[in-house]
Amino acid sequence: MPSEDTADGWRRVEVRVEGIVQGVGFRPFVHGLAERFALSGQVGNDSAGVLAEVEGPRESVASFLRALPAEAPALADVQHCSVTDRPPRGTSGFRIAHSDSSGPRRTLVSADAATCAACLAELFDPHDRRYRYPFVNCTGCGPRYTIVRDVPYDRGNTTMAGFDLCGPCAREYHDPADRRYHAQPVCCPDCGPTLRLVDSGGAVRGGDPLAGAAELLRAGAVVAVKGLGGYHLAVDATSAPATARLRARKHREDKPFAVMVASLADARRLCAVDDPAERLLTSRRRPIVLLDRRRAGVADAVAPGNRELGLMLPYTPLHHLLLADTGLPLVLTSGNVSDEPIAFTDGDALGRLAGIADAFLLHDRPIHVRADDSVVRPWRGDGVVLRRSRGYAPEPLPVAWEFPRPVLACGAEQKNTVCLASGRRVVVSHHIGDVGNAETLTAFTQAVEHLSRLFDITPAVVAHDLHPDYAATRYAVELADSAGLDAIGVQHHHAHIASCLADNGVAGPVIGVAFDGTGYGTDGTVWGGEFLLATLADFERAGHLAPVPLPGGAAAVRQPWRMAASYLHRDPGSERLAVARRQGGRWDQVVSLARSGVNSPLTSSAGRLFDAVAAILGVRDTVTYEGQAAIELEQRADPHEGGAYPAPVAEREGRLVVDSGALVRAVVDDHCRGTDAAVVAARFHHGLAKAVRRTCDLIAERTGVRTVAVSGGVFANRLLLDRTVDELADAGFTVLTHRRLPCNDGGISAGQAVVAAARDRSVS
Repeated sequence: MPSEDTADGWRRVEVRVEGIVQGVGFRPFVHGLAERFALSGQVGNDSAGVLAEVEGPRESVASFLRALPAEAPALADVQHCSVTDRPPRGTSGFRIAHSDSSGPRRTLVSADAATCAACLAELFDPHDRRYRYPFVNCTGCGPRYTIVRDVPYDRGNTTMAGFDLCGPCAREYHDPADRRYHAQPVCCPDCGPTLRLVDSGGAVRGGDPLAGAAELLRAGAVVAVKGLGGYHLAVDATSAPATARLRARKHREDKPFAVMVASLADARRLCAVDDPAERLLTSRRRPIVLLDRRRAGVADAVAPGNRELGLMLPYTPLHHLLLADTGLPLVLTSGNVSDEPIAFTDGDALGRLAGIADAFLLHDRPIHVRADDSVVRPWRGDGVVLRRSRGYAPEPLPVAWEFPRPVLACGAEQKNTVCLASGRRVVVSHHIGDVGNAETLTAFTQAVEHLSRLFDITPAVVAHDLHPDYAATRYAVELADSAGLDAIGVQHHHAHIASCLADNGVAGPVIGVAFDGTGYGTDGTVWGGEFLLATLADFERAGHLAPVPLPGGAAAVRQPWRMAASYLHRDPGSERLAVARRQGGRWDQVVSLARSGVNSPLTSSAGRLFDAVAAILGVRDTVTYEGQAAIELEQRADPHEGGAYPAPVAEREGRLVVDSGALVRAVVDDHCRGTDAAVVAARFHHGLAKAVRRTCDLIAERTGVRTVAVSGGVFANRLLLDRTVDELADAGFTVLTHRRLPCNDGGISAGQAVVAAARDRSVS
């Protein structure tokens, strides 16, 4: 940054600001700053961000430059600011210039932001012209990513383009002193979107739409509500019949529902809310926050068998009004049938949700990008992101290394996200879901196209999982062939560890502990309990959990009792266990499969180990959603138990192998002695954490590497994560965990991207 001042104490500078600086009130902020320091010039948006020119006394210019990044608006993220001295012109006055959309696009699009305090005050002020208007917003809050069609971020490039501003709104929009100055979604009851309430057949119901929806919810009906990034299905969270009705219609037997409450006080009545949880709940991102629940307040069917409850606070004016009018905590779950993407267009919602919802609370502001609610968990004074979507996407994550060429990373099959990367940043998409589903695959391709256009990134490299049958892999290979791109396959668990490294700005080498359900191994077997000696560019499989058969293949994922049979197939007395008796003749058939190896590929999966233990303890024989058995096993564990089962670690064919079967045998022995299942579950968790420590100790003795990166969906298990991190820290390791990226497959795309870039750098 030049420091030389011009002659006579007068200075003119051009200031280039990059980052999240459009749609967040940055231009009016610069305008106000220039007036404060009595400077002349102009400020405008362009495809790279914000470009300002200021001219005036050198001391005033210096004060302006110091204040610019330090006092930026709350929603802004100034990532780069460059200053170039220009010859003084002697201009007067300061103006906001028209946007310039030419040139390469480097500007960043803001995520959607929860309703701010000023707008909320207007919403409930009977004397305000926006009283009870469900679309009130300003430069400090409201829709952003979900309504943006293109950049620069101007009204014409959003789904608000069809709403012409009325006189009062236009005056606010053009008044530099108003907080709605150049707020692109600005509107009011006279010129903006409107609500309507329709029945399941699409016929409009008379009366006030909000009052009608509230009345239906209080009566136990299921109402589809159009939100920021798609439709929610809402019911009274205190009503057992209403929640049961929603489960039956949505075909969601057991997976917990999220609950929206009106205030922090309401949240505290339902869950334990400490300071970190409060910060997460009240942040502008308004994610679903997983919290330890109290025993009363919502129907048991909201989160059956779960000690946690997913809570969120209202993040749109519509939500605030609906919560106020019903006076109830509301289940708000994604508007879809299980495994389908969330509905976000009116026609799609009316078509797909007609058999679920009794009525639809619609509005006429189109949603351009679907985005599910994000999910976080408080952990050790901060938050861990488990699903990064609405409120977070598409904000880029800075990384510590340069991408030699732009990269598209296509992610995994489940919990899919895509990632576009260039320069020193990665752009991870909103949560897309299971791309094995045809509709979700369409959403996947739409996300790639939209992010490529918004961020003007044309990939030269496409990274993908090694699994040849993943839809995302096939897309990547076909794209590489058709567009002449370089395709780079990245092993699933290496991508997990690389994602953790990117999250922490560490290049390695590290000992990577990657525990999940399924990942395609380089040897063609099913990995999932891996110890890798890894850098960003490469890895070596240093150890793993002992492989066991996966009897019936995918059937074993849906039926955890099969994994119990697999782990016990060499035990001649296993048929006397309760889990075997519950299955009748099927137990012997599956044991025979495991012994023969027919339709029983080997797996080292940590997720399937949890399944086996859950079935043995009678927690769960079959599952209705991914990870259910492991989640419920964690919920069962006694938090006061300190014991741990042993799991020997031995070298086999040059790799360390954890005898996970020893953990299962110890579980069986204690269970047969009548030990409480909660105690057994805790000892199992602790034993696995100690096995991780022992294995990392042995790898460190051989390699000298004393940093461990922990990743994979199994580490969404808070008990296992806590115990593992404590064990490793006690052994003197530096432990890296996820914070900004999910530890599950939602972080895979970012991991693939940084691996591809590291390999690029290694050959350049």
